[in-house]
Amino acid sequence: MEKKRVIFMGTPDYAERILKELIANGYEILRVFTQPDKPVGRKRLLTPPPVKVTALNHGISVSQPKSLKDESIVSEIKSVNPDFIIVAAYGQILPKDILKIAPCINLHASILPKYRGASPIQQVLLDGCRDTGVTAMLMDIGLDTGDILAYTKRDIPQDIRLSQLMDILAEDASQLTIDVIERFDKIEPIPQIGAISSYCKKISRSDGEVHLDNAQKIYNKFRAFESWPGIFLPNGLKLTEISLYESLSDNQDIGRVVAIEKDGFILSCKRGSLKIIRVHPASKKEIDAKAYLAGRRLSVGDNIL
Repeated sequence: MEKKRVIFMGTPDYAERILKELIANGYEILRVFTQPDKPVGRKRLLTPPPVKVTALNHGISVSQPKSLKDESIVSEIKSVNPDFIIVAAYGQILPKDILKIAPCINLHASILPKYRGASPIQQVLLDGCRDTGVTAMLMDIGLDTGDILAYTKRDIPQDIRLSQLMDILAEDASQLTIDVIERFDKIEPIPQIGAISSYCKKISRSDGEVHLDNAQKIYNKFRAFESWPGIFLPNGLKLTEISLYESLSDNQDIGRVVAIEKDGFILSCKRGSLKIIRVHPASKKEIDAKAYLAGRRLSVGDNIL
C-alpha cells in the first residue's frame, strides 16, 4: 500500500517524537513547518526547535514562518498536494485556507474538550488530575474545538513531573497518529461537547511565584513548572527540589522550619508542609537546603521568609 504524503507542523520535543514515528513508518514528509529559532540560556544562543533538528537530519525541507496567513505559504502547501497535514504543539492557529487543503489532524495532549489551549500537560498537573491522555482531532477554525477522531487515556502518578508525563504522552501521541492515518477513511468523527469544555492559558514566568499557602498546590506547581518557570518565593528564592511532606495540617506560622532531616528541611505552609531539598538563592548558585539554612544561620523554629 502506498504511504500517505504528509506535511508536518510542530515545534517542541512532544512534536518531534511524532515526527520521528512518521519517518520510521515510511511516510513521505513533504515539508516541516516549525517556529523560528529562539535565543536560549544565559548566553542567548540562537537554538533551533527539536522538530527542525530532526527534519534536517533526515533531509526534509523546513519552513519557519512567523505567520501562516501569507498567501505564498498557502500556495506552497497546495503545490505539494499533501494527503494529510499533521499538527502537534505547533504554536500557531491554522488559517481557514490551509484547513481546506487536506485533512488537518491535531494531536492535542489532553482528553478534549477538557484543557483546550496552550498548556494542557502543565494544567492537568496543576489541577492534580488522576488521568489524562491525547486526542486526535480534525481541526477547524476554533481553538481545539474540532471533531474527535480518537483518543488515548493514561493514569497520572501523583509524583510524576512534567518531563516524564510529556514523554509518556508523546509516545502515546506518536502511536495514535499512525493509527488514525491508517484508519482515517473508516473513522466517524465525534463532535465535541462545548458545554463541558475548559481552557488553559499560556504560562508566564510570574505563574511560578508561590506564597506557602497550600503545600499540595505548591507541589503540583513544582511538578508542572519543572522546566520553566520553576517555583520561587516572593523574595526570589527558587525551590529547585522539593517533595510533599504532608497536606492536611493547618499552620499559623507560615514559612517556619519545622524539622531538619538528612536530605533537607520541613517547611510549614498555611495548609500542609513541604520538604525542601535544594534551593537557588537570587544571584547565587544552587545549593542543598541544609547548606542554605546554615548560611543564613537558621534552625528549627526559625522563619525563612
